[in-house]
Amino acid sequence: MAHRIRRVEYFHVTVPDRPGEAFRFLSALAEAGLDLLAFTAIPVGIFQTQLTIFPSDPARLQTEGARLGLRLDGPHGALLVQGRDAPGALVGVHERLYDAGVNVYAANAVAGSGGEYGYVIYVRPEDMAKAAEALGV
Repeated sequence: MAHRIRRVEYFHVTVPDRPGEAFRFLSALAEAGLDLLAFTAIPVGIFQTQLTIFPSDPARLQTEGARLGLRLDGPHGALLVQGRDAPGALVGVHERLYDAGVNVYAANAVAGSGGEYGYVIYVRPEDMAKAAEALGV
């Protein structure tokens, strides 16, 4: 399976769980000209949402985030896998992590209509070097 794997950094921002929060946040990033590789939002508690952003330029996000007054938690490391979608596209990636004794504690994936996929893999910080070596990044 042909795919590209790279290390990426992500940041969390916790916002109130109400309409428009993600819109305002993403609009501020867009107005600052920040490009994202990935974005997720999950509830944390009853009244808050954690926005997780994967910027293409983490240093620039930190600079612009400070200017915008954002309370960024990070950077944290993850792995981004991108490639052509096919049955079993992620099996080899997980096999190499398993063989290296690396636990994947969270992951997000999506397949696009053009036949490609993107997959974010979260491993514990103490396992990142081992995971990167197992995946050749």
